[in-house]
Amino acid sequence: MNQYINQFKKYLQAEKNVSENTLRNYSIDIAQFQKFLRDTNLCSDEGKKDIDIKKIDNIVIRAFLGGLHRGGNCNSSMARKLSTLRTFLKYLCREGYLNKNPARLVATPKQKKRIPSFLPIDEAFRLMDIPDSKTLSGLRDKAILETLYGAGIRISELVSLNVTNVDLERGYIRVFGKGRKERIVPLGKKACDAIKEYLYKSQESGVRSQESNKEALFLNLRGGRLTSRSGWNIVDKYARKGAIARHISPHSLRHTFATHLLEGGADLRVIQELLGHSSLSTTQKYTHVNLDQLMKVYDKAHPKA
Repeated sequence: MNQYINQFKKYLQAEKNVSENTLRNYSIDIAQFQKFLRDTNLCSDEGKKDIDIKKIDNIVIRAFLGGLHRGGNCNSSMARKLSTLRTFLKYLCREGYLNKNPARLVATPKQKKRIPSFLPIDEAFRLMDIPDSKTLSGLRDKAILETLYGAGIRISELVSLNVTNVDLERGYIRVFGKGRKERIVPLGKKACDAIKEYLYKSQESGVRSQESNKEALFLNLRGGRLTSRSGWNIVDKYARKGAIARHISPHSLRHTFATHLLEGGADLRVIQELLGHSSLSTTQKYTHVNLDQLMKVYDKAHPKA
């Protein structure tokens, strides 16, 4: 089975152009499924260690999901692993190793509809003002917070930004999202000013003196490209400093961006484009967040409200 997994990984990189993070998640999920098959011997001939992929059917996959459920995995985690198996087995069908994809016969575990966490406008503004602009790290962190909130991009997209992806004069950034899909996102004056100041000071301090460090927009304290984990830690740090009671992550700022646009009257299709969602149904979750605003408009506008 290892040969098929290795071929699949090469396919994801070469043809699907997936991110390192996505590739790692796929690898973890498939390795877990492979371990399950080895431990249970469900798809192995007696006395042989090799897994026969043609013996993988919907019953085997359901047994795998059942084991995950008993092990305490939540429905969203199981749904992701099932999605990985569907993609993997679909690839094996495409290459002629399988005649049909058994994962298609397995229903996706139902997930709870969660309302995205977001900040009210006053808390969002307060968060942006916490970093100390007298230090280089403070300038960087302010620019990061302003960009996450001002453009609504994912943390993986933010840390992948290069200096050449940002047009501070015209106020937009070129973002490469999931599957390396490119989109242009406007960037407000506050975020542009914060990035300008950070770039100037980081150049002046010598942090960008090394040739390898000149490309990345956001750098860590050692001069290397900032990681997604560091980005999460930065947001968490300032949320704690600001005594914000709710749990705030980089994705919360993305939700805040979308919610505030919707409250301001932006069209849902426009928000979909800005967020880089392939489906409008993904964006529609923000209409639930905006229920209070809808009720206010209804009460004010309807003659029998």
